[in-house]
Amino acid sequence: MKRIIGVADMAVSNNVQEDLITYSLGSCIGVVIYDPTVKVGGMLHYMLPESSMDAEKAKKTPAMFADSGIPLLFKQSYQLGASKRNMMVKVVGGGQIMDENGVFNIGKRNYLALRKLFWKNNVMVAAEHVGGNVNRTVRLEIGTGRVFLKVSGLGEIEF
Repeated sequence: MKRIIGVADMAVSNNVQEDLITYSLGSCIGVVIYDPTVKVGGMLHYMLPESSMDAEKAKKTPAMFADSGIPLLFKQSYQLGASKRNMMVKVVGGGQIMDENGVFNIGKRNYLALRKLFWKNNVMVAAEHVGGNVNRTVRLEIGTGRVFLKVSGLGEIEF
């Protein structure tokens, strides 16, 4: 069973029959977490680095921002029995899409916000596929913890 995570959305699951998938990660970032001991996984597709850009929007849609979405993703996984010490974390996206001259640098700013949060909270990243100017799709199999990455023009690989 496939569960699609849209833009500014997230999901956490312990259903071993479920795959979480998010499409078209350009400057947005997809964060994938998984605890293999309890088979709990989650995925976040955030658009912007800081909720202070629009506090009202952040209250309604915390998954839109790195600083509100990432903590929420981890907290919801803990509610299903996941543990930070067992957590596998993978990061995808943060590209330079439709901004060839780097005027806004949303992808880089999104990535820096994530790294800052992870550094403060002592979270290690197992793998990442970030930057460049390609779109990406990422899929997590809850039953196995396997993560698959699809990059424009390159097909799908286990990541």
